[in-house]
Amino acid sequence: MMIRKFCAYSLLFVATLFTCSRTVAQAPAKPAAKPAAKFKPPVVKTLLGNLSGSTAVAGVDEAKNLISQPLKIADSKNSAYTVASYQFTYKRIGITEDEETGKTSPQSDIVSRQFDTTPLPEVWQTNIAESLHSGESLYFFDIIVLDKLGRRFFAPELKITIQ
Repeated sequence: MMIRKFCAYSLLFVATLFTCSRTVAQAPAKPAAKPAAKFKPPVVKTLLGNLSGSTAVAGVDEAKNLISQPLKIADSKNSAYTVASYQFTYKRIGITEDEETGKTSPQSDIVSRQFDTTPLPEVWQTNIAESLHSGESLYFFDIIVLDKLGRRFFAPELKITIQ
């Protein structure tokens, strides 16, 4: 009986020590960190050659020249920003022939990719210039820009419709 009491007291003593050591070993609470100042991106415009704005219209020859130009982002003071990445879509129009009837009809498809350099790669410039015609469109979107401090923000999209 005495051994049981001793074991019970020993177990209670060990449990008390374990509980006390757990509370003492906790690290003191750190003071709350100051929230970072909110970044307000500057108002910028997207430029390709002499075109800017969210939508633009260009002739075939002008558009062939534009696709070889770098995409530029500038603010009202004409300060340039670095383009980190962007998505580009080329909506092209072709003709499909129904094999049974022989009738042709226009059909469009889209070629798209994300890029991290500007201007477009040479192979894209060549392929677009060789097949570009009226009714198609060039679309630059999801343009991510870096300011001088390396902060990222979005620039306005640019859609060019070919006349």
